[in-house]
Amino acid sequence: MRLTIIGTGYVGLVTGACFAECGHQVTCVDCDAAKVALLRGGGMPIYEPGLEELVRQNAAAGRLYFTESTKEGVERSDIIFIAVPTPPLPDGSVDLSFMEGVSRDIASHMTSYKIVVDKSTVPVKTGEKVAETIKRYCPAKVEFDVVSNPEFLREGFAVEDFMRPDRVVIGTLSARPVAAMKELYEPFDAPIIVTDINSAELIKHAANSFLALKISYINAISAICEASGANVEEVANGIGMDARIGRRFLNAGLGFGGSCFPKDLSAFIRIAEQLGVPFDLLKEVQRINARQMDRFVKKIADTLWVLKGKKIGVLGLAFKQNTDDVRSSPAIELCRRLLLEGAVLRVHDPKAMDKARPILPEAVFVEDMNAVAEGCDALVVATEWPEFKQLDLERARKALSHPILFDGRNLFDPRELEQLGFIYKSVGR
Repeated sequence: MRLTIIGTGYVGLVTGACFAECGHQVTCVDCDAAKVALLRGGGMPIYEPGLEELVRQNAAAGRLYFTESTKEGVERSDIIFIAVPTPPLPDGSVDLSFMEGVSRDIASHMTSYKIVVDKSTVPVKTGEKVAETIKRYCPAKVEFDVVSNPEFLREGFAVEDFMRPDRVVIGTLSARPVAAMKELYEPFDAPIIVTDINSAELIKHAANSFLALKISYINAISAICEASGANVEEVANGIGMDARIGRRFLNAGLGFGGSCFPKDLSAFIRIAEQLGVPFDLLKEVQRINARQMDRFVKKIADTLWVLKGKKIGVLGLAFKQNTDDVRSSPAIELCRRLLLEGAVLRVHDPKAMDKARPILPEAVFVEDMNAVAEGCDALVVATEWPEFKQLDLERARKALSHPILFDGRNLFDPRELEQLGFIYKSVGR
């Protein structure tokens, strides 16, 4: 099939590369000329495991093409995917101006039937608005269909998630595009759910909000564990073995972050309010998430007493492992709060340091994770990178002025750390 992807961020670029890998002819459109030039030259604007190789191979094979021209993208496609940003607004709703603008651009260049697929996470009823916009601004007055096909990709595992999906959701306003969408996803051997377009849009927000709820639930449990002397990991294992609950997303830590969960949660709360059905449960999820960071910062302050002038090493800047994304990162928020208290930071991340430098200009960026602790009063684990489990703990203990380690991701065994002579503070243990 001939496919166009408009937007080459984490979702768009993964979508384009993976479809090209399946043998489709894919055109990726982006209004950022520098990004298009970078991609054409073999560079990568983001880090995502496995993505660079897919892009390089499929571009070389002629199945993946990059352009700044929406007109070219529309002409070269039968199915057009919209994967543009939907950034948050101050009131919790999302900015749909990119969606509206792209819809108008597509409409202005359409001269034959197209299937327009919304991949971006959008409020319910957005698909209807996209359809209205295309109909209004299409001078050729050709037929088209709008489809909601939400993505369920985890940053750091996006290629794997795309190629081996749990399910594929296809929401439509008519039956006409269903056969083509099913054919497109047939090679992935996953259940395909065909719904009305509003249900498909709600599925995405409902899924992300439930996962955020699950994280906040185990973080609330972690506070009870600390107060009672229980171990949150044992509790999580005990409840996670129940097939009705499951163990995934029951890892206590600093709270959720990134470009999806905080934004989607706020948007869903706002959507519910606008529909006249307040969703107070999700507001409590937000409050628990905020309190989790407060509790961890207090734990550091209570242990070190005065943070002003203290030198603290921080391992991790990305919002999670296997990504360079620092948007709404709990690790970045922790660093900001420590800096606000007057602490001096030495920081390291395997992939995210370039993107974090403009955000944390006061911090000292260290290339070697084993050198972060040098001269520090304490060491903090803020992101769950697997590499950090290989930290030279003996070297860290000797490098610290006093062997204090705050583990915000529960990467280490408390007994092992205590046997090595550390004052070890984790979450819920």
